[in-house]
Formats: sequence, structure tokens, C-alpha cells
Amino acid sequence: MMYVKLLLGATVMMGALAACGGGAQQATGNAPAAAVSVQNVDGVGQTLVDASGKTLYFADQEAGGMIRCTGSCLSFWIPATGAADPSINGLAVAKRSDTGAQQLTFQGKPLYTFKLDNGPRQHNGNNAQDAFNGTSFTWHAATASGAAATKAPSSSGGGGYGY
Repeated sequence: MMYVKLLLGATVMMGALAACGGGAQQATGNAPAAAVSVQNVDGVGQTLVDASGKTLYFADQEAGGMIRCTGSCLSFWIPATGAADPSINGLAVAKRSDTGAQQLTFQGKPLYTFKLDNGPRQHNGNNAQDAFNGTSFTWHAATASGAAATKAPSSSGGGGYGY
């Protein structure tokens, strides 16, 4: 019985030490990755990307912060969330009227990732056109300059109504 108590005590002690060690590691500056950064995306240029490196997009039809991508549109275009980094001029956060969630915007345009971008720096949604809920959309990779990226989508898919 004494052996079981000692073993249990040692296990609890090790768990407490591990918990303390994790807290100390976090305090030394291991901060989470920025929600948005600027990276060179081949074929597009200096582009806004999320923390996992996925290209961020905006739709022409959502200028001025008007969020029109709702309902089934959200099955392909995933709202970008996170804190707005003040070092990126024009980056802000807006509240979605349909879900109440906070969404990142760039120069007043709501930002999204594209479901068919399977990894960092892909841009399958650049210049894609689609329609959801009676609204036609034209999507562009969000470039650091704020201008719409005009290069054609990559040959690996995306673009058009047929996803």
C-alpha cells in the first residue's frame, strides 16, 4: 500500500512540474504566429496570407465592407479571423451580420481563404467567378498594395462555377 501511495505521489509531482515547465516556456516569448502576414506568392506577388500561409482573397462585390458571401458561399470561401495586425496598413476587423463573428478586412474588403487551396501560397481562387444566393462574385488574391491580383488562376484547379 505504501508503494502505491509513493507511486501516486511521484506521478502527481511530475505532472505539476510538467505544467510549470510549460508555463515557463510560454513566458519566454513563444508567441502564436501572426494572423496575417505578407508573403511572395508565385504568379501573384506580395500577397496577404493567413497564419498557415494560405492566400487571402476578397470579392469585388463586397467593397466597403458589405458582406454578401453568406450561406452556401461559406462552404467554399472561409472567413479569415484573428486580430488585426496594426503593422499592416488597412487591416481591420468587422462584425459579420449573419453570424456575429469577427472577420478580418483589408482596405474595407472582407477577407477569406479558399477551400480548394490545399496548402501555403496556392492561389486557385484568384480571379475565380462564382454565384451564391443570387449574387455573382469575382474573387482576387489580396495583394499588399490593395490592388486586385490580375494573374490568371493556377492550372491546379479552381476558378469558375464548377469547383
